[in-house]
Amino acid sequence: MRILHLYKDYHPVVGGIENHLKDLAETQVAAGHQVTVLVTNPGPERPEEILHGVRVVRVPRLATIASTPISLVFPIALGREVADIVHLHFPYPVAEVSQLLAGGKRPWVLTYHSDVVRQRRIVALYRPLLWQALRRAARILATSPNHLASSPYLKQLADNCTVVPLGINPQPFAAAEPLLPLSGPPRLLFVGRHRYYKGVDDLLRAMTQIDAELLLAGDGPMQPVWQELAAALGVASRVKFLGHVGDQELPGIYASADLFVLPANVRAEAFGTVLVEAMASGLACVTTELGTGTSYVVQHGATGLVVPPKEPAALAEAINCLLKDADLRRRMGQTGRQRALAEFTLERMAEQVEWIYQEVLEEAQPKR
Repeated sequence: MRILHLYKDYHPVVGGIENHLKDLAETQVAAGHQVTVLVTNPGPERPEEILHGVRVVRVPRLATIASTPISLVFPIALGREVADIVHLHFPYPVAEVSQLLAGGKRPWVLTYHSDVVRQRRIVALYRPLLWQALRRAARILATSPNHLASSPYLKQLADNCTVVPLGINPQPFAAAEPLLPLSGPPRLLFVGRHRYYKGVDDLLRAMTQIDAELLLAGDGPMQPVWQELAAALGVASRVKFLGHVGDQELPGIYASADLFVLPANVRAEAFGTVLVEAMASGLACVTTELGTGTSYVVQHGATGLVVPPKEPAALAEAINCLLKDADLRRRMGQTGRQRALAEFTLERMAEQVEWIYQEVLEEAQPKR
């Protein structure tokens, strides 16, 4: 198939959707498909290039408003592309509007990665077009049944939704050796962009009740704020800000930890791929109940513990419960690894997406 993906950014830009898009596109290329990704250009990258078999087309951006790159030529570029099927990655209003204006008669699907949480004023203006995009998609891909049931948009369109959980390549994580010495106090790990919705401020407050070291891998706009908070709380000596960790080193960081924590506090955390990475690494997880994929990936009592968001005391209690019981952590870690290998691999995800493409293309054929 000739597959065209639409989103705002692509590798080397790092983020949850960007990483997923790269993994899916490269897996589709490996399966023999012709894959193009149409995105905007954030900087000096070449307008068009081949990256690991994926044709990447970057169009100029006029400005960035509320984390949304605005490109007036995006619909023109979309209209010029040849594809059997178009795959949108929501939310990116420019792509949805472009598809409605210039997508032509090609069938298209939409992966609903997240509700729009913070930019409510923009959503108020954009809502009519948002509904148009969702209703006219041949199929909507939800990343978890929890998100499908709780999203104010998805639950109204459930008949046209199919759950396709996100996937990773688990092998580097399952086979990794520790990158850091396994000595000293127990070690907690958080991995992710340092953004407001990750809830690390709650984790830092919980650290006042926990006798452990905390590793924070990643970077982002909240890092200086969290560093100041750690100092104010008196836990800075036990909190290590690792900065950006590359793909080669990341499995070894997971292997160096005793417990993984994702304390996200709002629905902008829609799935939690890092939880899958941690499970593939054999780590028990502590996360929060947001009504999204976090409590779908982590099964409470089986692969980890799920607590209410924005409650540092509950977070500390769950972490201390697992730190005190090494056998329970080990059992949860083993169960989590089995779940990651069975349910959340790139191959399984790509196969499910391809089945949906084929169904959509068959439905689009003229009836005789």
